[in-house]
Amino acid sequence: MCGIVGVISGSPVNQLIYDALLLLQHRGQDAAGIVTMQGTKCFMHKARGMVRDVFRTRNMRALPGNVGLGQVRYPTAGNAYSEEEAQPFYVNAPFGIVLVHNGNLTNAHALKQELFDVDRRHINTESDTEVLINVLAHELERCARDLPLTPEAIFKAVGVVHRRLKGSYAVVALIAGHGLLAFRDPFGIRPLCFGEADSHQGSPGREVMVASESVALEGTGHRLVRDVAPGEAIFIDLQGRLHARQCAEQPRLNPCMFEFVYLARPDSVMDGVSVYQARLNMGETLAQRLISTMPPSEIDVVIPIPESSRPSAMQLAQKIGKPYREGFVKNRYVGRTFIMPGQGMRKKSVRQKLNAIASEFKGRNVLLVDDSIVRGTTSKEIVQMAREAGARKVYMASAAPPVRFPNVYGIDMPTKDELIAHDRSTEEIRQYIGADALIYQDVAAMKKVVGTLNPKLDGFEASCFDGVYVTGDVSTADFEALAAQRRNQGGEEDGAGERSRLALHNASEAG
Repeated sequence: MCGIVGVISGSPVNQLIYDALLLLQHRGQDAAGIVTMQGTKCFMHKARGMVRDVFRTRNMRALPGNVGLGQVRYPTAGNAYSEEEAQPFYVNAPFGIVLVHNGNLTNAHALKQELFDVDRRHINTESDTEVLINVLAHELERCARDLPLTPEAIFKAVGVVHRRLKGSYAVVALIAGHGLLAFRDPFGIRPLCFGEADSHQGSPGREVMVASESVALEGTGHRLVRDVAPGEAIFIDLQGRLHARQCAEQPRLNPCMFEFVYLARPDSVMDGVSVYQARLNMGETLAQRLISTMPPSEIDVVIPIPESSRPSAMQLAQKIGKPYREGFVKNRYVGRTFIMPGQGMRKKSVRQKLNAIASEFKGRNVLLVDDSIVRGTTSKEIVQMAREAGARKVYMASAAPPVRFPNVYGIDMPTKDELIAHDRSTEEIRQYIGADALIYQDVAAMKKVVGTLNPKLDGFEASCFDGVYVTGDVSTADFEALAAQRRNQGGEEDGAGERSRLALHNASEAG
């Protein structure tokens, strides 16, 4: 999972991109990069770390130009510890292309061989983003050979890219001397939207920004226009004119359900769905599930596990008529444990991240509400913290269904062995985390209550819950390849100490 942004303006964009990346920091804390373009020359700075650590004043001054893009990364493919694999990626032919990508290509290995054998292009890293930029570059070269690069030629190239790529991808690319290109996979799995603003400092024309979430647009003074449709490409030329075209043959809108469960900020709107309202709705159906499982009279207080679960916990508490209380105080300078490398660091960081308010637990039967339970290590630790704070009984409710299957579309759940719910019953999971009761969301109910917020949705990519892979090309071999890649990254703990300084600096987490 990553956060991406691109902007074209009548004034310098370096600060604008920096500000947008801060608003997307929750989507990746491993590395950050910005590229700007002045004339046909590109200027790049990228490194591992948080946005505020990667970009100093001297770096910002070295990023001139009125066009640019940026990315915050959490790696789900390639080498997590390689600074070379931080985005953006660059190729010098044709034209000069710089690209950022959110998602995961499921056929990256086959494409890499195809690029070498047929397209005569060399890939030097394990990153699927490098594969993607080379496929795009090759198709742009074919469609614009000996001809001017027109929007028509660009859209034709993107159409071929769609036919070659499998998996999930939201892409923003700069084409030197021409403009900014953005496109989304035919299933719309990973989010992408765009907005407009009047150019700053009295510069002529309008300013167009493309970003992973609407919060990045609104927080930088842009008006959300709409989401990029699945399979659609938009091209903004250097004069700020926007061209759009549907480039996929059979597009379907199946956004990732985990965005609404956890990944996105609650103040974002994705594909016409308010993330906050989606979480409220999940809390309501979770309450119904709880009532059918145990008497609400056994619960004294409802306590969320910050941050993402708060809307669901509030709605559940209201529904069952029990008080909602904040029982955990969060240290906002600790990163999101779900996207931390290595179980060792994950266990260590839970108590650094949360501290219990004993008065809210002492002598009470407490219902803890979390957005999801992925590996179970955090939940086990939190249940123990509640008991140590004096809770008489500790119940756990998950606003998401059991995470039983690997995710191959850009969320860090690639191996079934890491998932607590894989091949385990709810009772076995309850025993593992040490709760007195465990209530999970229902898959069908979750899809229904989120889907009602936008009837135009064709469905959801919810493979980690239901095992259905919407692209239809995922096999057992893909899971084995992802597991092998994960093992070959040098071991999760290798380099953890070096990364911890970077990973534990998150100043704010609204998602």
